[in-house]
Formats: sequence, C-alpha cells, structure tokens
Amino acid sequence: MDIQKIIDQYRNAVIQIATPYSTGTGFYLYEYDIIITNEHVVRDNKNVVINGKSMEKQMVSVLYVDPKYDLAFLSSPSTHKMSDLKLSSKKIFQEGDTVVAVGHPFGLKFTATQGILSSLEHVQKNITYLQHDAALNPGNSGGPLIDFHGDIIGVNTFIIRNGNNIGFSLPVKTLHEAILDFKEGKGVAGVRCNSCSNVVFENTVDSGYCNICGSEITMIADLETYEPVGINKSIESLLVDLGYDINLSRKGPSNWQIIHGSADIQVSYYEKTGLIVGDAFLCKLPKKDIKPIYTFLLQQNFNLEGLTFSVKDQAIILSLLIYDQYFKINTAKELFKQLFETADKYDVLLVEEFGAEWKSNNKKS
Repeated sequence: MDIQKIIDQYRNAVIQIATPYSTGTGFYLYEYDIIITNEHVVRDNKNVVINGKSMEKQMVSVLYVDPKYDLAFLSSPSTHKMSDLKLSSKKIFQEGDTVVAVGHPFGLKFTATQGILSSLEHVQKNITYLQHDAALNPGNSGGPLIDFHGDIIGVNTFIIRNGNNIGFSLPVKTLHEAILDFKEGKGVAGVRCNSCSNVVFENTVDSGYCNICGSEITMIADLETYEPVGINKSIESLLVDLGYDINLSRKGPSNWQIIHGSADIQVSYYEKTGLIVGDAFLCKLPKKDIKPIYTFLLQQNFNLEGLTFSVKDQAIILSLLIYDQYFKINTAKELFKQLFETADKYDVLLVEEFGAEWKSNNKKS
C-alpha cells in the first residue's frame, strides 16, 4: 500500500490522549470497540480526555490496565467516524520490513514516520518487543506500528533516549492475547495482576486482593480522583470561574488548552521559573505584503497592557505572562479573560483587515 494512503487511513482513528499527568496516543479498533494505548499514559486515572479529527473532545472511561505489558484499553466515544483499523494476521515478520509509526508527539495533531524493523526479538523484563528505527518522540506512546499493507503489527511503547531513533513496540500477538483476556470479563473493568499475571475484574476482586493469588491489587474504581494543589489549583479555579470545563481543558502536567472562538490558547505553569504563561495561537502571517501587519502588531504592543504579540514560524501569538509570586486570583482572572476575548477579536481582525491566513484548526465557518 502507498505510504500516503496508510497515513490517510489512520488519520481518523489515531487520537490524542491527555490526563493531568501525561499525554499520549491511542488508536481505535472497531472489531472490539475499544481504544488501545499504553498503561503509563493513563496511569492513576479512571477517566481520560480524548480528541481527534473525527470526534469532539470528550472524557472516556479507562476499562483495562496492564502494567506488565504497558497496555490500557479505553471506552469508545459516544459518537465518532473513526476508520476501521485491522490487526495484522501475519504470524511471521522479517527484519528489514518497512514500518510506519503514527501518533501525536509533543502534542502535535498528527505525525507519521517511516522506518524498518531491525529486530524481532528484543527481550526486556522477559517480554519480547519489535525493534525499529521509525522515529518516536514523547507523545507517540500508545500509537500503532503499521506494516506496508496498512495493518497494525505492534503498539509503540518506549524509546531509548539518545538512541538514534531506536524504538520498541509490543507485538500484535501480545496485544491480541491481552484483548482476549479482557473480553473474558464481558465488559467489566479489569486489571492484570503484577504477581500472577492473571486479569482480575471489578466483580471478582476480593476486598482489594487478587482473587487468584491473594496479592494486593488496586482496581480502576479504587483510584483517587485528581485534585490540583498550589498554583495549579488557583489556575484551574479561575478557568472554571470563566466558564470552561476543567476536565476537558487539562493537557498534561501544569498545562491546559482553552478554545475561545477561533483562538487556541495554551496555558502553562513552569514551576522552576515561577512563570505562568498564556499563549493564544492565532492566524498565520500572509504570504506577501507583511509590512502592514508587522507595523500593526508593533503598534498594538505599545498600546496593549499586560499582553504582547510575537511571531514564531509564521504563527501570530498573543501572550500573557504572570510570575507566581505576583499571582492574585482575581487580577489573574481578569487578565486571562482579557486574553481569551482579545485573542478571538484579533484573530478575525488580522485575517479580514491584513490578509493573514486562518490556521487549519481555527478557521471560522
């Protein structure tokens, strides 16, 4: 199959996953009506936020966690138009086979990298992985590894840092076995026991202990609900006061995403520097005659209070900076409200008056 066709086929069924602790990738299997990802991506969460091209951002439940194989299964979204992906039925793969890894590294919307299988039997902690050189980055975790026929042959699980694109994927055979183990629970949430490796279901667990080997086990239903502290708690409080769903806004540790009108605003807290940043990513610079828009942005920087325009890689950004030592929630709430509302207005103005180009994900209908 043509590589571009493979990428297009997977674009609708590979999704972003976010929790208060991490971000990652998942993919949908129509046959089983579940989303596959890594356990470390959803660790310590009963519910996670998913987002993709063929669905609205929403919360879904964690159905299965498997620390041994670093697998997790999520419930499917209520409505979607995701593609029907297939697990490979091949029994044998060959070193040198072309593979494609797709996912959402660093929070990007969708990326695909091509490589080859370099080893079929990389063993770590008594688990066999596929080794390949398709570039993987943070955020790729949980995404599919695909063969040249467009079928899934593995789940991208981890990389060796500074290892020159050495990545590892759990083979499809192991994934399929885990799915069959989970299906024995007939839809009941389950956890693979670290001690005996059997899957324990919510309706069979014995008062917090594995009903098979007796080892202590934490079920999904017993996980504590995330509660922010410190500055993170204050930031979330002001976002709630401004009318945003904080569960859907969380995007990894100390990061939140706010969509206001056509503007995409990333809110981040950098604890080491004490800096709270709101970056509103607006439209892109026009392809020609950019002097008028640059002049306008410089004039606005002179007139605006508390907000600053900048340009990065053709993207126009409107930013708000606050140091945590000067953070006062009422003042900060007004500043963020100004950022959200002003960003949307400037986005429209820059396109209509100065010929800027809409970003693909914020174009107004």
